[in-house]
Amino acid sequence: MIDVLRSLFRPDAGNRHEVPADIAVAALLVDAARADDVYKPEERLAVVTLLQAIFGLELPEAERLCEQGEAAQAEAADIVRFTRVVKFGMEEAERVRLFEALWEIVLIDHERDPDEDALLRRLAPLLAVSDHDSAAARQRVLARQGG
Repeated sequence: MIDVLRSLFRPDAGNRHEVPADIAVAALLVDAARADDVYKPEERLAVVTLLQAIFGLELPEAERLCEQGEAAQAEAADIVRFTRVVKFGMEEAERVRLFEALWEIVLIDHERDPDEDALLRRLAPLLAVSDHDSAAARQRVLARQGG
């Protein structure tokens, strides 16, 4: 324990590198798309489209942000570095909207994959989204999909 505290105050410890919020959101969307170990072109297109909607971006900027999210997600040891940025950097309504976007990604193929379900169950508390809000977001997505 004392070694952990010492490491925090080492002169060479420097600042922790936090990713910007938009890249964190993109990385989480990409992570959701890749949760079933298949990253289909329609999933990538959905990520880009959602990034356009969430951040009000034009297509080239959304594609660039998607690429940055893909790179960040591929390099990350875990998703906590992204969820922490989102949890503390976004309002509750924004986090619920993000959760709806995550459901849009995992349900794009109209299938409930166990790995995707597990990811969203794990993400809810990390993003400070209640089970109720997660279920409501899923129901809104299913309603839009006609299912």
